[in-house]
Amino acid sequence: MIWDSLVASREILLGVSGGVAAYKSADLVSRLVKQNYEVSVVMTEAAGQFIGPATFEALTNRPVY
Repeated sequence: MIWDSLVASREILLGVSGGVAAYKSADLVSRLVKQNYEVSVVMTEAAGQFIGPATFEALTNRPVY
């Protein structure tokens, strides 16, 4: 994957805002975790209307901020 050369530490911070694309971010997080990236998620209050923080916590095993 092209990210391998870009992200040496393999840690990613993903910001999720309100919008339909918030659903797609869960798929992105799932794929990154499967490729052994450490993902932390920060989401806006508006994002919570589309997808709950529990989804990201389950996928990443990390708290959502």
